[in-house]
Amino acid sequence: MSAPVLEDLDADFPRPDQDVIDRLAKLPAANIGDAMDRLGVADSAIQAVWPGARLAGPAFTVWTRPGDNQGIHRALQLARSGDVIVVAGGGDESRALLGELIGERAINLGIAGFALDGAVRDAEALGEIGMPVFARAITPAGPYKNGPSRLGSPVAFGGVPVMPGDIIIGDSDGVVVVPREQAAAVAEAAEAVFADETNRRSAIVAERHK
Repeated sequence: MSAPVLEDLDADFPRPDQDVIDRLAKLPAANIGDAMDRLGVADSAIQAVWPGARLAGPAFTVWTRPGDNQGIHRALQLARSGDVIVVAGGGDESRALLGELIGERAINLGIAGFALDGAVRDAEALGEIGMPVFARAITPAGPYKNGPSRLGSPVAFGGVPVMPGDIIIGDSDGVVVVPREQAAAVAEAAEAVFADETNRRSAIVAERHK
């Protein structure tokens, strides 16, 4: 009996409200993770590839063979402006899944950034053009382009499940994944965490200056 063939799912999936994305984008990833009971935090090895990079947007998911970026090229044809392209690349560190050229194309398309469970190259150039990329590793080795890949399917990203339309937040601490259907509640809870920490920090600073 042959295995079933997996097909791409509908790329026209529901996205979260922009106001919820904007609220989460203003908050530290750590506070958002705390608001989700420390769940939804991607593997700590996945970090910004240039200082100051930040991610905020709905996930457009790509599931690809390790070291192969055919699916990323396909995603650029279908993703919407404001999407974060999330790539489940098997955690492979031997081949860069994208670099400056894909980054330039993504800027032209309005893509908000990339989150890769895999490697990247041209890190300095990506910083110069301002394309936010979070990845597991940096390597000069280029990718294969043969596939297979699947777009718009549920993926495992850095140990966290990601559904199309979930909100991806990335900052200097790493990446968190907020389930789309819980996003408004998580934003409210994370804002409360941020306010509490701000008050506690102010109290600590005031005590130091007494």
